[in-house]
Amino acid sequence: MYTSDTIVAPATAAGQGAVAIVRLSGQSAFSILRRIWHPLSGASLKARELTLGEVCDPASGAPIDRALAVTMPGPKSFTGEDVAEIHCHGGVFIVRQIVAAALGAGARMASPGEFSRRAFLNGRIDLAEAEAVADLVAAQSESALAQALSQLTGALSSKVRLLREQVIAIRAYLEAHIDFSDEDLALPGADEIEARCARLFADLKRLHDSFARGRLTRAGAKAAIIGKPNVGKSSLLNLLLGVERAIVTPIPGTTRDLIEDTVRLGPYSLILQDGAGIHETGEIVERIGVERARAGAAQADLLLVVFDASRPLEDEDGEVIRLCLKRPTVALLNKIDLPQQIGRDDLRRYGLDAAAVAVSAVRGDGLEQLRAELTTILERLGGGAHNESIAVSRERHRVALAEALAALDSARGALASKMPPEIVAFDINAVAHALARITGEVTSEDVLDAIFGEFCIGK
Repeated sequence: MYTSDTIVAPATAAGQGAVAIVRLSGQSAFSILRRIWHPLSGASLKARELTLGEVCDPASGAPIDRALAVTMPGPKSFTGEDVAEIHCHGGVFIVRQIVAAALGAGARMASPGEFSRRAFLNGRIDLAEAEAVADLVAAQSESALAQALSQLTGALSSKVRLLREQVIAIRAYLEAHIDFSDEDLALPGADEIEARCARLFADLKRLHDSFARGRLTRAGAKAAIIGKPNVGKSSLLNLLLGVERAIVTPIPGTTRDLIEDTVRLGPYSLILQDGAGIHETGEIVERIGVERARAGAAQADLLLVVFDASRPLEDEDGEVIRLCLKRPTVALLNKIDLPQQIGRDDLRRYGLDAAAVAVSAVRGDGLEQLRAELTTILERLGGGAHNESIAVSRERHRVALAEALAALDSARGALASKMPPEIVAFDINAVAHALARITGEVTSEDVLDAIFGEFCIGK
């Protein structure tokens, strides 16, 4: 539900910094700004120009900070409403005091994503573009940043609208057959309509199938580092990250809880997860750690399974290998700085037919080969190289496209069966409805709550 009151929140991240921004949006944004901020030396506040002034408590008149202020009248603002910002010093207490002053002057604290939600409700951005705002803030790689910027500038929305225009054109032909079947009009025949549906189906499927690539670009892939205790999993994590992220000791079972961090590989981000060694144990805390490691491995996009190449394979290694069957896997033969006891052929005899890289987590041997192998797997997980730059990256988009494909497939079946145009038109309407959900032309309050609830306060 849209409310027209005035909201306030810090628009910069929490914590101490050089500069912070406090944002107001709503019909009283300018009057509240005038109550808590006053220009210095008789300066006048002009729209879209920063002006120096003093922030004061509206009740006591006590000064809070010397800060710049700017006004952005609606509808040509981010939210479509009157927007005012105070650019103040970045102390945590200062920001808190300015927000409190705005609240005391009549503003309400913004809820998560409420500025972007108002921008959507006021027609400044569509729903796909609003999601791109969150993706832009969360981007962890060049590819994620480029994809978010592309979506924010309307590339995905334009593609979806173009597809929807084709759907509407097909629906217009069908409705013409329904309404003017007795008229002597040159209407496209069933074969031409079916051909248009076939081309549309191919375009929709291409966009639907881009989800793997888009999700990987946006969120990164998750790789679980697994193996029996003391094979060097934590050392390998530290090697890939280039920092001492995990504690390493010669004592088996040092790692109990899951440790996550992110490494960049080319255009992709890879979330590495290290956990307890996979083995049977009676110690309760260690057993919980092993179960968490198993659960992490089950949810991962790919597995990095580590073996101690200086020791023969054991039953515990076989248990770890069973977790890797039919999963994207890289086998790591660690500790090659020591005399070798096993090689790739030994892994194959245990049933593991995966890419294998010989490494030394201590000396760094094999690191570049491992990074290259991981990059290749990430490209494969993303569906390989594509000339098409537009990709969907959220499950909501994928589901809507899947529903559109199912409805269009049903329409094609109805056309092939010579069903009345009314039946075909019903399915075509369902295609249009599904596509409209992507951009938010058709949506519900629950969907908006779910989407904007993921945003930070102030965005």
